[in-house]
Amino acid sequence: MNLEKYLFDANEDRTMFRFDSEGPNGTIKKMVKYVDLGKLNDGTQILGLGFGDSIEKQDSYNDTAISNNADRDKILATVASTVLDIMERLGNVVIYAEGATPARTRLYQMRINANKADIDSHLDILGKSKTGWEDFRPGVNYSAFVAKKKNYKIE
Repeated sequence: MNLEKYLFDANEDRTMFRFDSEGPNGTIKKMVKYVDLGKLNDGTQILGLGFGDSIEKQDSYNDTAISNNADRDKILATVASTVLDIMERLGNVVIYAEGATPARTRLYQMRINANKADIDSHLDILGKSKTGWEDFRPGVNYSAFVAKKKNYKIE
């Protein structure tokens, strides 16, 4: 994707990514972590995306921290680039994401919507509505999201 993003470091199996947010509140260490959530009926692996302020000396993060470092879009573009990175390494996987709060989920939805044309060239995004999973559509409130490689059919 052609959005401004931070450089990141990854662990050996590329399930944990770290980067630094830079802004008026200084340098804030961030972490993106993927955990195995199981498999779909067709065997496709499901990974859960977790993200937040890194907790020093732990492989953990605080997903409710509010950094206010004036770089929200750059941070979210960096998180999105880790999705592409892990899909390049693992192939056809499904990435599940939801915010730690409804407000965070809404923020993610707004940013997906704002960058939909760019995202659509790489990924298919599904949203979980009150009636179930569907292709992401503007104007529909979703409680969670799934990303998969463009045109990859899941069962």
